[in-house]
Amino acid sequence: MTQLLRAWRDGDTRADDALLGLVYDELRELARRYLRRESPGQTLQPTALVHEAYLRLVGADVPWVDRSHFFSVAARTMRRVLVDRAREKAAVKRGAGWVRTTLEEGIEIGAVPALELLKLDAALAELEAQDARVARASELHYFGGLSYEDTAKVLDVSAATVHRDLRFARVWLHRALLA
Repeated sequence: MTQLLRAWRDGDTRADDALLGLVYDELRELARRYLRRESPGQTLQPTALVHEAYLRLVGADVPWVDRSHFFSVAARTMRRVLVDRAREKAAVKRGAGWVRTTLEEGIEIGAVPALELLKLDAALAELEAQDARVARASELHYFGGLSYEDTAKVLDVSAATVHRDLRFARVWLHRALLA
């Protein structure tokens, strides 16, 4: 995979096709994990999320290093796609803050999940400003689905450091989201 990434970076279009075939199933699983956290009314499907993220990856000028680096960037890109969609849904011109009602169910609040994702994104940005490594570890492990060992490899730290960083991030984000 590392050879394909380097060939892709160097402009080999055949490497792009081969790489997509190699990583597609893993990207779909990553997308499924992201979308499981979304609200039940989410209309984006894993395939669409993978395609949107992959299009952004193809257009990015990234000096690919290895498999872990690729999935790290892919996870961040998928998160950006979801955050962008949440912002669109929360935009006033699209009805942010409106309360959805049905005759059968009474009042149902529709914009809360999008706002929660935006709040989480803002909290992660704040954590990143305070401690970039801790925020990156959180993103790689929780959103990217990387193991402690793979996260440690990407960040060039020990698995024990990743474990400490994730414990800290969990508490920090919990407090930030409750504020």
